[in-house]
Amino acid sequence: MSRTSVAHQSDDTPIFGLWVYLMTDCILFASLFATFAVLRNGTFGGPTGAELFSLPFVLTETLILLTSSFTIGLALWAAHQRNKKLVLLWVGVTFLLGAAFLSMELYEFTQLVREGQSWRQNAFLSSFFTLVGTHGLHILAGLVWITILVVQIFHYGLDVAIRRRLTMLSMFWHFLDIIWIFIFTIVYLLGAAT
Repeated sequence: MSRTSVAHQSDDTPIFGLWVYLMTDCILFASLFATFAVLRNGTFGGPTGAELFSLPFVLTETLILLTSSFTIGLALWAAHQRNKKLVLLWVGVTFLLGAAFLSMELYEFTQLVREGQSWRQNAFLSSFFTLVGTHGLHILAGLVWITILVVQIFHYGLDVAIRRRLTMLSMFWHFLDIIWIFIFTIVYLLGAAT
């Protein structure tokens, strides 16, 4: 095996590792969606999703997160152009949009708990808080990742390793957006329709 092919293999290892992680996360979210599907009618006389969810609020959340997917793509494009200032700008905008999304999610949770609709109320709410909360924890992890990456960009610039990390962050962020589209459709849209 030549030295070039060994170097190429080691360059692909982190990307392959991220793909493996994303596949295991797919399994995690699939099990949470299946649990929610089974328990969504387990309200025990309490309010249903149609009575609890505000679709305009959740649509705003969705638009914010989808916009952040676009901005992380712009950051990746700027990295390929070797434009450090644009990378920092678009990664910063992505961070702000992700933080806004997470703040809205926490606000929704807080309002539900204040109204007496906590995860302890019934099976429906338990599965709702678990599914949506798990996605929120992933967003939080993405925000921490963005913060660490910004520090590394300031320190190291846009070398090959940093661009690879930004590519992996972009893949992770797009994955979270796809999961959110399923949450928006299955939990909120179908929940409001029943």
